[in-house]
Amino acid sequence: MKDKPNPTNLGVVVSVRGSVVDIRFDDHLPPIYSVLRAGGKGRIVIEVQAQRDEHHVRGIALTPTQGLARGMAVEDTGGPLEAPVGKGVLSRMFDVFGNAIDRGAALSEVQWRSVHRAPPPLARRSTKSEIFETGIKVIDVLVPLERGGKAGLFGGAGVGKTVLLTEMIHNMIGHHQGVSIFCGIGERCREGEELYRDMKEAGVLPNMVMVFGQMNEPPGSRFRVGHAALTMAEYFRDDEHRDVLLLIDNIFRFIQAGMEVSGLMGQMPSRLGYQPTMGTELSGLEERIANTDTGAITSIQAVYVPADDFTDPAAVHTFSHLSASIVLSRKRASEGLFPAIDPLQSSSKMATPGIVGERHYFLAQEIRRTLAQYAELKDIIAMLGLEQLSPEDRNVVVRARRLERFLTQPFFTTEQFTGLKVKLVSLKDALDGCERILRDEYKDYPESALYMIGTIGEAKGRTKSVPPAAPAKPEAKPAAQADPKHADEAKPAANREVQTDTQAEQKPESGSEAKPKAKPKTPAAPPAKATSEPHAEPAAKQRVPLSRIILPTSEQQPKPEPKPQPKVEHAAGPHAS
Repeated sequence: MKDKPNPTNLGVVVSVRGSVVDIRFDDHLPPIYSVLRAGGKGRIVIEVQAQRDEHHVRGIALTPTQGLARGMAVEDTGGPLEAPVGKGVLSRMFDVFGNAIDRGAALSEVQWRSVHRAPPPLARRSTKSEIFETGIKVIDVLVPLERGGKAGLFGGAGVGKTVLLTEMIHNMIGHHQGVSIFCGIGERCREGEELYRDMKEAGVLPNMVMVFGQMNEPPGSRFRVGHAALTMAEYFRDDEHRDVLLLIDNIFRFIQAGMEVSGLMGQMPSRLGYQPTMGTELSGLEERIANTDTGAITSIQAVYVPADDFTDPAAVHTFSHLSASIVLSRKRASEGLFPAIDPLQSSSKMATPGIVGERHYFLAQEIRRTLAQYAELKDIIAMLGLEQLSPEDRNVVVRARRLERFLTQPFFTTEQFTGLKVKLVSLKDALDGCERILRDEYKDYPESALYMIGTIGEAKGRTKSVPPAAPAKPEAKPAAQADPKHADEAKPAANREVQTDTQAEQKPESGSEAKPKAKPKTPAAPPAKATSEPHAEPAAKQRVPLSRIILPTSEQQPKPEPKPQPKVEHAAGPHAS
Protein backbone atom coordinates (compact mmCIF):
# COMPACT_ATOMS: atom_id res chain seq x y z
CA MET A 1 0.00 0.00 0.00
CA LYS A 2 1.30 3.42 -0.92
CA ASP A 3 1.42 5.74 2.11
CA LYS A 4 2.50 9.32 2.70
CA PRO A 5 4.50 9.20 5.93
CA ASN A 6 4.31 12.17 8.25
CA PRO A 7 7.28 11.71 10.57
CA THR A 8 6.47 14.85 12.52
CA ASN A 9 3.22 13.36 13.86
CA LEU A 10 4.14 10.44 16.11
CA GLY A 11 2.06 8.83 18.83
CA VAL A 12 2.46 6.27 21.61
CA VAL A 13 0.40 3.15 22.28
CA VAL A 14 -1.56 3.56 25.51
CA SER A 15 -3.54 0.31 25.63
CA VAL A 16 -4.13 -2.79 23.53
CA ARG A 17 -7.29 -4.92 23.90
CA GLY A 18 -7.41 -7.47 21.13
CA SER A 19 -7.82 -5.52 17.89
CA VAL A 20 -8.67 -2.26 19.71
CA VAL A 21 -5.72 0.08 20.19
CA ASP A 22 -5.71 3.40 22.07
CA ILE A 23 -2.98 5.85 21.01
CA ARG A 24 -1.87 9.20 22.43
CA PHE A 25 -0.83 12.08 20.15
CA ASP A 26 0.57 15.23 21.75
CA ASP A 27 0.88 17.47 18.68
CA HIS A 28 -1.95 16.68 16.26
CA LEU A 29 -4.83 14.22 16.38
CA PRO A 30 -5.23 12.20 13.16
CA PRO A 31 -8.67 12.50 11.51
CA ILE A 32 -11.18 9.65 11.36
CA TYR A 33 -10.26 6.84 8.92
CA SER A 34 -6.59 7.79 9.01
CA VAL A 35 -4.13 4.90 8.71
CA LEU A 36 -1.48 4.49 11.41
CA ARG A 37 1.49 2.14 11.36
CA ALA A 38 3.36 0.53 14.23
CA GLY A 39 5.82 -2.28 14.84
CA GLY A 40 8.87 -3.27 12.84
CA LYS A 41 8.74 -1.83 9.29
CA GLY A 42 5.20 -0.62 9.97
CA ARG A 43 3.76 -4.14 9.67
CA ILE A 44 0.85 -3.41 12.06
CA VAL A 45 -1.78 -1.24 10.37
CA ILE A 46 -4.39 0.60 12.44
CA GLU A 47 -7.38 2.62 11.21
CA VAL A 48 -8.68 5.45 13.39
CA GLN A 49 -12.33 4.94 14.34
CA ALA A 50 -12.91 7.50 17.11
CA GLN A 51 -11.29 10.50 18.81
CA ARG A 52 -11.71 10.06 22.55
CA ASP A 53 -10.37 13.45 23.66
CA GLU A 54 -7.89 16.10 22.51
CA HIS A 55 -4.92 13.72 22.82
CA HIS A 56 -6.27 10.17 22.40
CA VAL A 57 -7.69 8.21 19.46
CA ARG A 58 -9.08 4.71 19.31
CA GLY A 59 -8.45 2.54 16.29
CA ILE A 60 -9.05 -0.95 14.93
CA ALA A 61 -6.08 -3.02 13.79
CA LEU A 62 -6.41 -4.29 10.21
CA THR A 63 -3.61 -6.81 10.83
CA PRO A 64 -2.84 -9.16 13.73
CA THR A 65 -1.56 -7.29 16.79
CA GLN A 66 1.04 -9.81 17.97
CA GLY A 67 4.06 -7.97 19.34
CA LEU A 68 2.25 -4.67 19.93
CA ALA A 69 2.85 -3.28 23.43
CA ARG A 70 2.27 -0.17 25.48
CA GLY A 71 4.79 2.57 24.87
CA MET A 72 5.55 1.59 21.26
CA ALA A 73 5.77 4.39 18.73
CA VAL A 74 2.99 4.85 16.18
CA GLU A 75 3.42 6.74 12.91
CA ASP A 76 0.63 8.69 11.22
CA THR A 77 0.63 8.08 7.44
CA GLY A 78 -1.37 11.25 6.83
CA GLY A 79 -4.12 9.64 4.75
CA PRO A 80 -6.83 6.98 4.63
CA LEU A 81 -6.63 3.42 3.38
CA GLU A 82 -5.94 3.37 -0.38
CA ALA A 83 -6.41 0.85 -3.18
CA PRO A 84 -4.61 0.58 -6.55
CA VAL A 85 -6.56 1.40 -9.73
CA GLY A 86 -5.63 1.28 -13.40
CA LYS A 87 -5.11 -1.23 -16.18
CA GLY A 88 -2.25 -2.80 -14.28
CA VAL A 89 -4.61 -4.40 -11.77
CA LEU A 90 -6.23 -6.66 -14.38
CA SER A 91 -5.56 -10.40 -14.00
CA ARG A 92 -4.09 -9.82 -10.51
CA MET A 93 -5.08 -10.81 -6.97
CA PHE A 94 -4.92 -8.33 -4.07
CA ASP A 95 -5.48 -8.05 -0.35
CA VAL A 96 -7.23 -5.19 1.43
CA PHE A 97 -4.05 -3.05 1.40
CA GLY A 98 -3.54 -3.34 -2.36
CA ASN A 99 -0.64 -5.77 -2.07
CA ALA A 100 -0.45 -8.36 -4.85
CA ILE A 101 -0.78 -11.85 -3.33
CA ASP A 102 -0.54 -13.92 -6.53
CA ARG A 103 3.30 -14.06 -6.48
CA GLY A 104 3.38 -12.05 -9.68
CA ALA A 105 5.50 -9.13 -10.78
CA ALA A 106 5.42 -5.76 -9.05
CA LEU A 107 2.54 -3.44 -9.95
CA SER A 108 3.05 -0.86 -12.67
CA GLU A 109 0.86 1.76 -14.32
CA VAL A 110 -1.42 2.08 -11.31
CA GLN A 111 -2.77 4.93 -9.25
CA TRP A 112 -3.76 4.93 -5.59
CA ARG A 113 -7.17 6.16 -4.47
CA SER A 114 -8.94 6.32 -1.13
CA VAL A 115 -11.40 3.51 -0.44
CA HIS A 116 -13.76 5.98 1.26
CA ARG A 117 -15.73 7.58 -1.56
CA ALA A 118 -19.21 9.05 -1.81
CA PRO A 119 -21.92 7.43 -3.96
CA PRO A 120 -22.60 9.07 -7.36
CA PRO A 121 -25.11 11.94 -7.19
CA LEU A 122 -28.62 11.47 -8.48
CA ALA A 123 -27.96 13.75 -11.48
CA ARG A 124 -25.38 11.27 -12.82
CA ARG A 125 -27.44 8.13 -12.36
CA SER A 126 -29.02 6.47 -15.36
CA THR A 127 -32.75 5.76 -15.36
CA LYS A 128 -32.58 3.16 -18.13
CA SER A 129 -33.73 -0.36 -17.28
CA GLU A 130 -32.06 -3.10 -19.28
CA ILE A 131 -32.02 -6.87 -18.89
CA PHE A 132 -28.72 -8.55 -18.10
CA GLU A 133 -28.73 -12.10 -19.51
CA THR A 134 -26.83 -14.78 -17.65
CA GLY A 135 -27.37 -17.87 -19.85
CA ILE A 136 -29.05 -19.64 -16.89
CA LYS A 137 -32.65 -20.54 -17.76
CA VAL A 138 -34.36 -20.24 -14.41
CA ILE A 139 -32.79 -16.83 -13.73
CA ASP A 140 -33.39 -15.29 -17.16
CA VAL A 141 -37.01 -16.47 -17.30
CA LEU A 142 -38.27 -16.01 -13.73
CA VAL A 143 -35.79 -13.66 -12.02
CA PRO A 144 -34.30 -11.39 -14.71
CA LEU A 145 -31.32 -9.33 -13.59
CA GLU A 146 -30.89 -5.62 -14.18
CA ARG A 147 -27.92 -4.09 -15.94
CA GLY A 148 -26.45 -1.80 -13.31
CA GLY A 149 -28.56 -3.35 -10.57
CA LYS A 150 -27.90 -5.52 -7.57
CA ALA A 151 -28.94 -9.15 -7.24
CA GLY A 152 -28.64 -11.30 -4.13
CA LEU A 153 -28.22 -15.06 -3.82
CA PHE A 154 -29.85 -15.98 -0.51
CA GLY A 155 -29.33 -19.36 1.06
CA GLY A 156 -27.99 -21.30 3.98
CA ALA A 157 -24.78 -23.29 4.11
CA GLY A 158 -24.15 -25.80 1.35
CA VAL A 159 -26.98 -25.01 -1.10
CA GLY A 160 -24.78 -23.75 -3.95
CA LYS A 161 -24.29 -19.99 -3.55
CA THR A 162 -20.60 -19.99 -4.46
CA VAL A 163 -21.10 -22.48 -7.31
CA LEU A 164 -23.83 -20.32 -8.85
CA LEU A 165 -21.73 -17.19 -8.38
CA THR A 166 -18.72 -18.81 -10.06
CA GLU A 167 -20.90 -19.98 -12.95
CA MET A 168 -22.15 -16.44 -13.51
CA ILE A 169 -18.56 -15.22 -13.74
CA HIS A 170 -17.83 -17.78 -16.45
CA ASN A 171 -21.02 -16.99 -18.42
CA MET A 172 -21.08 -13.21 -18.19
CA ILE A 173 -17.50 -12.26 -18.96
CA GLY A 174 -17.96 -13.18 -22.60
CA HIS A 175 -21.39 -11.53 -22.77
CA HIS A 176 -20.75 -7.92 -21.84
CA GLN A 177 -17.05 -7.67 -22.77
CA GLY A 178 -16.40 -5.72 -19.61
CA VAL A 179 -14.36 -6.10 -16.45
CA SER A 180 -15.19 -8.58 -13.71
CA ILE A 181 -14.16 -7.99 -10.12
CA PHE A 182 -14.49 -10.72 -7.52
CA CYS A 183 -14.50 -9.66 -3.87
CA GLY A 184 -14.15 -12.38 -1.24
CA ILE A 185 -15.29 -11.22 2.19
CA GLY A 186 -14.86 -13.59 5.10
CA GLU A 187 -15.08 -16.80 3.07
CA ARG A 188 -12.71 -19.76 2.72
CA CYS A 189 -9.19 -19.25 1.37
CA ARG A 190 -9.51 -22.53 -0.52
CA GLU A 191 -12.37 -21.12 -2.60
CA GLY A 192 -10.28 -18.13 -3.60
CA GLU A 193 -7.39 -20.29 -4.74
CA GLU A 194 -9.70 -22.61 -6.70
CA LEU A 195 -11.44 -19.66 -8.34
CA TYR A 196 -8.14 -18.14 -9.42
CA ARG A 197 -6.99 -21.44 -10.94
CA ASP A 198 -10.31 -22.11 -12.69
CA MET A 199 -10.52 -18.64 -14.19
CA LYS A 200 -6.94 -18.91 -15.39
CA GLU A 201 -7.65 -22.25 -17.09
CA ALA A 202 -10.82 -20.84 -18.67
CA GLY A 203 -8.88 -17.95 -20.16
CA VAL A 204 -10.97 -15.17 -18.58
CA LEU A 205 -8.36 -13.91 -16.13
CA PRO A 206 -7.06 -11.05 -18.33
CA ASN A 207 -10.32 -9.14 -17.78
CA MET A 208 -10.68 -9.97 -14.13
CA VAL A 209 -9.53 -8.61 -10.76
CA MET A 210 -9.71 -10.44 -7.43
CA VAL A 211 -9.66 -8.87 -3.97
CA PHE A 212 -9.70 -11.07 -0.87
CA GLY A 213 -10.15 -10.54 2.85
CA GLN A 214 -10.92 -14.05 3.94
CA MET A 215 -12.13 -15.50 7.22
CA ASN A 216 -8.65 -15.80 8.72
CA GLU A 217 -8.21 -12.00 8.53
CA PRO A 218 -9.02 -9.67 11.46
CA PRO A 219 -12.49 -8.07 11.46
CA GLY A 220 -11.13 -4.68 10.40
CA SER A 221 -9.63 -6.15 7.24
CA ARG A 222 -12.84 -8.00 6.36
CA PHE A 223 -14.82 -4.83 6.95
CA ARG A 224 -12.79 -2.74 4.48
CA VAL A 225 -12.11 -5.20 1.64
CA GLY A 226 -15.51 -4.48 0.09
CA HIS A 227 -14.71 -0.77 -0.14
CA ALA A 228 -11.36 -1.55 -1.78
CA ALA A 229 -13.04 -3.67 -4.48
CA LEU A 230 -15.65 -0.97 -5.11
CA THR A 231 -12.92 1.62 -5.57
CA MET A 232 -11.43 -0.46 -8.39
CA ALA A 233 -14.87 -0.96 -9.95
CA GLU A 234 -15.59 2.78 -9.89
CA TYR A 235 -12.36 3.48 -11.76
CA PHE A 236 -13.34 1.23 -14.70
CA ARG A 237 -16.86 2.69 -14.74
CA ASP A 238 -16.01 6.40 -14.47
CA ASP A 239 -12.55 6.68 -16.05
CA GLU A 240 -12.56 3.97 -18.72
CA HIS A 241 -16.34 3.97 -19.33
CA ARG A 242 -16.60 0.20 -19.17
CA ASP A 243 -19.27 -2.03 -17.72
CA VAL A 244 -18.22 -3.79 -14.56
CA LEU A 245 -19.48 -7.02 -13.07
CA LEU A 246 -18.89 -7.00 -9.31
CA LEU A 247 -19.34 -10.30 -7.49
CA ILE A 248 -19.27 -10.33 -3.70
CA ASP A 249 -19.02 -13.50 -1.64
CA ASN A 250 -20.32 -12.99 1.03
CA ILE A 251 -22.11 -9.77 1.96
CA PHE A 252 -23.25 -11.26 5.27
CA ARG A 253 -19.60 -11.53 6.31
CA PHE A 254 -19.30 -7.77 5.74
CA ILE A 255 -22.15 -7.21 8.17
CA GLN A 256 -20.64 -9.72 10.57
CA ALA A 257 -17.27 -7.96 10.48
CA GLY A 258 -19.01 -4.66 11.22
CA MET A 259 -20.72 -6.29 14.17
CA GLU A 260 -17.35 -7.42 15.53
CA VAL A 261 -15.82 -3.97 15.06
CA SER A 262 -18.80 -2.36 16.76
CA GLY A 263 -18.51 -4.71 19.71
CA LEU A 264 -14.78 -4.07 20.02
CA MET A 265 -15.43 -0.34 20.01
CA GLY A 266 -17.82 -0.74 22.94
CA GLN A 267 -21.07 0.20 21.19
CA MET A 268 -24.35 -1.09 22.57
CA PRO A 269 -25.56 -4.01 20.40
CA SER A 270 -28.92 -3.91 18.68
CA ARG A 271 -31.36 -6.73 17.91
CA LEU A 272 -29.78 -10.22 17.90
CA GLY A 273 -26.37 -8.71 18.66
CA TYR A 274 -26.02 -6.71 15.44
CA GLN A 275 -24.43 -3.29 15.49
CA PRO A 276 -26.79 -0.29 15.80
CA THR A 277 -25.22 1.29 12.69
CA MET A 278 -25.76 -1.75 10.43
CA GLY A 279 -28.20 0.04 8.11
CA THR A 280 -25.85 3.00 7.63
CA GLU A 281 -22.79 0.85 6.99
CA LEU A 282 -24.59 -1.38 4.49
CA SER A 283 -26.03 1.63 2.66
CA GLY A 284 -22.60 3.23 2.40
CA LEU A 285 -21.41 0.15 0.50
CA GLU A 286 -24.50 -0.68 -1.56
CA GLU A 287 -25.28 2.84 -2.78
CA ARG A 288 -21.91 3.07 -4.51
CA ILE A 289 -23.04 0.26 -6.80
CA ALA A 290 -24.96 2.27 -9.38
CA ASN A 291 -25.67 2.73 -13.08
CA THR A 292 -24.39 6.09 -14.34
CA ASP A 293 -24.23 7.88 -17.69
CA THR A 294 -20.67 6.62 -18.26
CA GLY A 295 -21.06 2.95 -17.36
CA ALA A 296 -22.69 0.47 -15.08
CA ILE A 297 -21.66 -1.67 -12.12
CA THR A 298 -23.77 -4.80 -12.01
CA SER A 299 -23.40 -6.55 -8.70
CA ILE A 300 -24.29 -10.11 -7.75
CA GLN A 301 -23.92 -10.82 -4.07
CA ALA A 302 -24.08 -14.07 -2.13
CA VAL A 303 -25.94 -13.60 1.14
CA TYR A 304 -25.60 -16.23 3.83
CA VAL A 305 -28.86 -16.67 5.77
CA PRO A 306 -28.21 -17.81 9.36
CA ALA A 307 -30.13 -21.01 10.13
CA ASP A 308 -32.22 -20.50 6.97
CA ASP A 309 -34.09 -17.71 8.78
CA PHE A 310 -35.06 -15.05 6.25
CA THR A 311 -36.35 -12.78 9.02
CA ASP A 312 -32.81 -12.27 10.31
CA PRO A 313 -31.98 -8.52 10.43
CA ALA A 314 -28.95 -8.99 8.14
CA ALA A 315 -31.10 -10.63 5.44
CA VAL A 316 -33.92 -8.11 5.86
CA HIS A 317 -31.62 -5.10 5.49
CA THR A 318 -29.96 -6.62 2.44
CA PHE A 319 -33.31 -7.33 0.75
CA SER A 320 -34.14 -3.62 0.64
CA HIS A 321 -31.09 -2.76 -1.47
CA LEU A 322 -31.53 -5.40 -4.18
CA SER A 323 -33.39 -5.28 -7.48
CA ALA A 324 -33.53 -9.09 -7.68
CA SER A 325 -33.58 -11.68 -4.90
CA ILE A 326 -32.65 -15.26 -5.81
CA VAL A 327 -33.53 -17.67 -3.00
CA LEU A 328 -31.80 -21.05 -2.94
CA SER A 329 -33.82 -23.92 -1.49
CA ARG A 330 -32.30 -26.74 0.53
CA LYS A 331 -35.25 -28.98 -0.36
CA ARG A 332 -34.67 -28.57 -4.10
CA ALA A 333 -30.98 -29.21 -3.60
CA SER A 334 -31.79 -32.49 -1.83
CA GLU A 335 -33.95 -33.49 -4.83
CA GLY A 336 -31.06 -32.92 -7.23
CA LEU A 337 -32.69 -29.94 -8.98
CA PHE A 338 -29.70 -27.69 -9.65
CA PRO A 339 -29.45 -24.74 -9.64
CA ALA A 340 -31.53 -25.08 -6.48
CA ILE A 341 -33.41 -21.81 -7.00
CA ASP A 342 -36.87 -21.59 -5.46
CA PRO A 343 -39.01 -19.98 -8.20
CA LEU A 344 -41.83 -19.08 -5.80
CA GLN A 345 -39.74 -17.24 -3.20
CA SER A 346 -37.40 -15.55 -5.69
CA SER A 347 -38.44 -12.21 -7.17
CA SER A 348 -37.21 -9.43 -9.42
CA LYS A 349 -38.29 -5.83 -9.88
CA MET A 350 -37.53 -6.20 -13.60
CA ALA A 351 -40.30 -8.75 -14.16
CA THR A 352 -42.84 -6.24 -15.47
CA PRO A 353 -44.51 -6.06 -18.90
CA GLY A 354 -42.95 -2.69 -19.64
CA ILE A 355 -39.39 -4.00 -19.24
CA VAL A 356 -39.33 -7.67 -20.23
CA GLY A 357 -42.29 -7.58 -22.61
CA GLU A 358 -45.81 -8.95 -22.37
CA ARG A 359 -45.01 -12.44 -23.68
CA HIS A 360 -42.16 -12.93 -21.21
CA TYR A 361 -44.19 -11.51 -18.32
CA PHE A 362 -47.34 -13.60 -18.85
CA LEU A 363 -45.30 -16.73 -19.52
CA ALA A 364 -43.38 -16.25 -16.25
CA GLN A 365 -46.66 -15.73 -14.39
CA GLU A 366 -48.10 -18.92 -15.87
CA ILE A 367 -45.00 -20.87 -14.83
CA ARG A 368 -45.25 -19.57 -11.26
CA ARG A 369 -48.97 -20.35 -11.16
CA THR A 370 -48.38 -23.92 -12.35
CA LEU A 371 -45.59 -24.52 -9.83
CA ALA A 372 -47.68 -22.99 -7.02
CA GLN A 373 -50.63 -25.29 -7.81
CA TYR A 374 -48.30 -28.27 -7.82
CA ALA A 375 -46.93 -27.26 -4.41
CA GLU A 376 -50.49 -27.19 -3.03
CA LEU A 377 -51.28 -30.61 -4.50
CA LYS A 378 -48.22 -32.30 -2.98
CA ASP A 379 -49.99 -32.93 0.33
CA ILE A 380 -52.97 -34.56 -1.40
CA ILE A 381 -50.67 -36.70 -3.52
CA ALA A 382 -48.76 -37.81 -0.43
CA MET A 383 -51.94 -38.87 1.39
CA LEU A 384 -54.22 -40.19 -1.36
CA GLY A 385 -52.00 -40.72 -4.37
CA LEU A 386 -51.90 -39.23 -7.85
CA GLU A 387 -54.88 -41.36 -9.01
CA GLN A 388 -57.28 -39.45 -6.73
CA LEU A 389 -56.67 -36.14 -8.50
CA SER A 390 -58.96 -34.77 -11.17
CA PRO A 391 -57.76 -34.86 -14.81
CA GLU A 392 -57.07 -31.12 -14.71
CA ASP A 393 -54.94 -31.43 -11.59
CA ARG A 394 -53.05 -34.34 -13.11
CA ASN A 395 -52.18 -32.19 -16.10
CA VAL A 396 -50.94 -29.48 -13.74
CA VAL A 397 -48.68 -32.01 -12.00
CA VAL A 398 -47.34 -33.28 -15.33
CA ARG A 399 -46.53 -29.75 -16.53
CA ALA A 400 -44.99 -28.67 -13.22
CA ARG A 401 -42.69 -31.69 -12.91
CA ARG A 402 -41.46 -31.25 -16.47
CA LEU A 403 -40.94 -27.52 -15.93
CA GLU A 404 -38.88 -28.22 -12.81
CA ARG A 405 -36.60 -30.57 -14.71
CA PHE A 406 -36.34 -28.35 -17.77
CA LEU A 407 -35.17 -25.45 -15.59
CA THR A 408 -32.19 -27.51 -14.40
CA GLN A 409 -28.91 -26.96 -16.21
CA PRO A 410 -25.37 -28.40 -16.16
CA PHE A 411 -22.68 -25.93 -15.11
CA PHE A 412 -19.11 -25.31 -16.17
CA THR A 413 -18.14 -25.26 -12.50
CA THR A 414 -19.46 -28.77 -11.86
CA GLU A 415 -18.46 -30.36 -15.16
CA GLN A 416 -15.49 -32.16 -13.61
CA PHE A 417 -17.80 -33.80 -11.04
CA THR A 418 -20.87 -34.62 -13.17
CA GLY A 419 -19.27 -35.22 -16.56
CA LEU A 420 -22.02 -33.13 -18.20
CA LYS A 421 -20.93 -30.40 -20.58
CA VAL A 422 -21.98 -26.84 -19.83
CA LYS A 423 -25.14 -25.60 -21.56
CA LEU A 424 -25.69 -21.89 -22.18
CA VAL A 425 -29.27 -21.10 -23.20
CA SER A 426 -30.47 -17.80 -24.65
CA LEU A 427 -33.57 -16.13 -23.27
CA LYS A 428 -35.53 -16.83 -26.47
CA ASP A 429 -34.79 -20.58 -26.36
CA ALA A 430 -35.64 -20.76 -22.66
CA LEU A 431 -39.01 -19.04 -23.20
CA ASP A 432 -39.82 -21.27 -26.18
CA GLY A 433 -39.09 -24.40 -24.15
CA CYS A 434 -41.28 -23.34 -21.24
CA GLU A 435 -44.11 -22.36 -23.57
CA ARG A 436 -44.08 -25.71 -25.35
CA ILE A 437 -44.15 -27.58 -22.05
CA LEU A 438 -47.16 -25.54 -20.89
CA ARG A 439 -48.90 -26.46 -24.18
CA ASP A 440 -48.43 -30.17 -23.32
CA GLU A 441 -46.23 -30.80 -26.34
CA TYR A 442 -43.89 -32.87 -24.14
CA LYS A 443 -46.56 -34.62 -22.11
CA ASP A 444 -45.64 -38.04 -23.55
CA TYR A 445 -41.92 -37.57 -22.98
CA PRO A 446 -40.37 -39.02 -19.82
CA GLU A 447 -39.33 -36.54 -17.16
CA SER A 448 -35.74 -37.72 -17.33
CA ALA A 449 -35.52 -36.53 -20.95
CA LEU A 450 -35.89 -32.91 -19.76
CA TYR A 451 -33.41 -33.16 -16.87
CA MET A 452 -30.08 -31.33 -17.20
CA ILE A 453 -30.50 -30.23 -20.81
CA GLY A 454 -30.01 -26.92 -22.61
CA THR A 455 -32.65 -26.13 -25.22
CA ILE A 456 -35.91 -28.04 -25.40
CA GLY A 457 -34.87 -29.72 -28.64
CA GLU A 458 -32.29 -31.83 -26.80
CA ALA A 459 -35.11 -33.79 -25.15
CA LYS A 460 -35.97 -35.46 -28.47
CA GLY A 461 -32.42 -36.70 -28.87
CA ARG A 462 -32.52 -38.29 -25.43
CA THR A 463 -35.73 -40.21 -26.12
CA LYS A 464 -34.43 -42.05 -29.20
CA SER A 465 -33.19 -44.91 -27.06
CA VAL A 466 -36.24 -44.92 -24.77
CA PRO A 467 -39.08 -46.27 -27.07
CA PRO A 468 -37.58 -49.76 -27.63
CA ALA A 469 -37.32 -50.33 -23.87
CA ALA A 470 -40.64 -48.76 -22.86
CA PRO A 471 -43.08 -50.89 -24.94
CA ALA A 472 -41.27 -54.07 -23.86
CA LYS A 473 -42.90 -53.90 -20.44
CA PRO A 474 -46.57 -54.25 -21.55
CA GLU A 475 -45.63 -56.97 -24.06
CA ALA A 476 -43.91 -59.05 -21.39
CA LYS A 477 -47.03 -59.21 -19.22
CA PRO A 478 -49.33 -61.13 -21.66
CA ALA A 479 -46.45 -63.44 -22.53
CA ALA A 480 -46.09 -64.40 -18.90
CA GLN A 481 -49.81 -64.95 -18.60
CA ALA A 482 -50.06 -67.15 -21.75
CA ASP A 483 -47.13 -69.40 -20.89
CA PRO A 484 -47.90 -71.55 -17.82
CA LYS A 485 -44.23 -72.41 -17.39
CA HIS A 486 -43.38 -68.75 -16.59
CA ALA A 487 -46.56 -67.96 -14.73
CA ASP A 488 -44.88 -68.52 -11.40
CA GLU A 489 -42.35 -65.74 -12.06
CA ALA A 490 -45.05 -63.13 -12.57
CA LYS A 491 -47.04 -64.08 -9.46
CA PRO A 492 -46.25 -63.27 -5.83
CA ALA A 493 -44.19 -65.64 -3.77
CA ALA A 494 -47.21 -66.43 -1.57
CA ASN A 495 -49.05 -67.94 -4.54
CA ARG A 496 -46.05 -69.98 -5.67
CA GLU A 497 -46.26 -72.22 -2.60
CA VAL A 498 -49.89 -73.01 -3.31
CA GLN A 499 -49.19 -73.60 -7.00
CA THR A 500 -46.51 -76.21 -6.29
CA ASP A 501 -49.14 -78.45 -4.68
CA THR A 502 -51.60 -78.05 -7.55
CA GLN A 503 -49.16 -77.87 -10.46
CA ALA A 504 -50.34 -81.26 -11.69
CA GLU A 505 -53.91 -80.01 -11.66
CA GLN A 506 -53.21 -76.88 -13.75
CA LYS A 507 -51.22 -78.60 -16.48
CA PRO A 508 -54.15 -80.62 -17.95
CA GLU A 509 -56.08 -77.37 -18.45
CA SER A 510 -53.37 -75.57 -20.38
CA GLY A 511 -53.93 -77.45 -23.64
CA SER A 512 -54.76 -80.67 -25.41
CA GLU A 513 -51.11 -81.67 -25.65
CA ALA A 514 -50.76 -81.79 -21.89
CA LYS A 515 -53.79 -84.06 -21.31
CA PRO A 516 -52.11 -87.41 -22.07
CA LYS A 517 -49.25 -86.46 -19.74
CA ALA A 518 -51.71 -85.70 -16.96
CA LYS A 519 -53.17 -89.23 -16.88
CA PRO A 520 -50.27 -90.98 -15.18
CA LYS A 521 -50.07 -88.06 -12.71
CA THR A 522 -53.70 -88.40 -11.57
CA PRO A 523 -53.06 -91.32 -9.24
CA ALA A 524 -50.13 -89.40 -7.69
CA ALA A 525 -52.35 -86.53 -6.69
CA PRO A 526 -54.82 -88.40 -4.41
CA PRO A 527 -52.16 -89.91 -2.11
CA ALA A 528 -50.91 -86.42 -1.33
CA LYS A 529 -54.34 -85.54 0.08
CA ALA A 530 -55.57 -89.03 1.04
CA THR A 531 -55.29 -88.26 4.72
CA SER A 532 -57.91 -85.55 4.50
CA GLU A 533 -60.14 -86.78 1.64
CA PRO A 534 -59.80 -90.52 1.01
CA HIS A 535 -62.92 -90.74 -1.21
CA ALA A 536 -62.56 -87.45 -3.15
CA GLU A 537 -63.46 -87.52 -6.83
CA PRO A 538 -60.59 -86.78 -9.25
CA ALA A 539 -62.98 -85.20 -11.75
CA ALA A 540 -63.92 -82.50 -9.30
CA LYS A 541 -60.29 -81.64 -8.86
CA GLN A 542 -59.83 -81.10 -12.57
CA ARG A 543 -62.94 -79.02 -13.01
CA VAL A 544 -62.46 -76.61 -10.11
CA PRO A 545 -58.75 -76.46 -9.32
CA LEU A 546 -58.75 -72.77 -8.21
CA SER A 547 -61.38 -73.15 -5.54
CA ARG A 548 -58.89 -74.56 -3.12
CA ILE A 549 -56.42 -71.78 -3.87
CA ILE A 550 -58.76 -68.82 -3.69
CA LEU A 551 -61.06 -70.01 -0.92
CA PRO A 552 -59.06 -72.42 1.20
CA THR A 553 -60.81 -71.63 4.46
CA SER A 554 -64.46 -71.68 3.33
CA GLU A 555 -64.49 -75.21 1.83
CA GLN A 556 -61.74 -77.14 3.60
CA GLN A 557 -62.24 -76.09 7.21
CA PRO A 558 -65.86 -77.40 7.68
CA LYS A 559 -65.05 -80.74 5.94
CA PRO A 560 -62.78 -82.19 8.67
CA GLU A 561 -65.75 -82.19 11.11
CA PRO A 562 -67.80 -84.99 9.28
CA LYS A 563 -64.64 -86.95 8.36
CA PRO A 564 -64.00 -88.46 11.79
CA GLN A 565 -67.65 -89.55 12.10
CA PRO A 566 -67.64 -92.24 9.31
CA LYS A 567 -64.29 -93.48 10.59
CA VAL A 568 -65.70 -94.02 14.07
CA GLU A 569 -68.76 -95.85 12.73
CA HIS A 570 -66.59 -98.12 10.48
CA ALA A 571 -64.32 -99.04 13.36
CA ALA A 572 -67.23 -99.78 15.73
CA GLY A 573 -68.96 -102.21 13.28
CA PRO A 574 -66.42 -105.07 13.29
CA HIS A 575 -65.74 -104.62 16.99
CA ALA A 576 -69.48 -105.13 17.79
CA SER A 577 -69.69 -108.25 15.64
